[in-house]
Amino acid sequence: MDRDGTLIKDAHYLKDPAKLEIIHGAGDSLIRASAAGYYLFMHTNQSGIARGYYEWSDVHACNQRMHDDFGWPEDFFLKVCIAPESPGETGGYRKPSSRFEREMIKQFELDPKECWVIGDKWLDPQTGLNAGMSGALVKTGKPIDGNTMIEAKKNNVPIYEDINAFVNERILAYE
Repeated sequence: MDRDGTLIKDAHYLKDPAKLEIIHGAGDSLIRASAAGYYLFMHTNQSGIARGYYEWSDVHACNQRMHDDFGWPEDFFLKVCIAPESPGETGGYRKPSSRFEREMIKQFELDPKECWVIGDKWLDPQTGLNAGMSGALVKTGKPIDGNTMIEAKKNNVPIYEDINAFVNERILAYE
């Protein structure tokens, strides 16, 4: 899943952990999904590193603050991908590249048809679709415009109010 706009409020080039705001309900719903046996991964674009706006240590400090605020253990996500590339750079992990997702499919022997990429911007589900996974959008970050709604409908990408609704309606509804 995505970080900014999905798990935490989207703050333009977040550098200071004190300015991080969690999206309420996200933490508990993911704890329930993890307890039910679902593997959780986080994939976040952080072009502020390439642009020189902040350092790797700033991203790690913000991630630690997010974990602390949600009450998650250090190893809550099986793997975390922080893509430092700026837009336009190719060959790396920046979404919509599905390099990270494909690596996780191989490493954990996952069936891509059973996997989801969730986020607040079209590039999030697009990343999942590029890897043969499903994708979903949440309304907790960037506004979802008409073009994105058309793409979502065309690609069978559902739109949820938040990650909690996704987990409750798509994942845990069948448990």
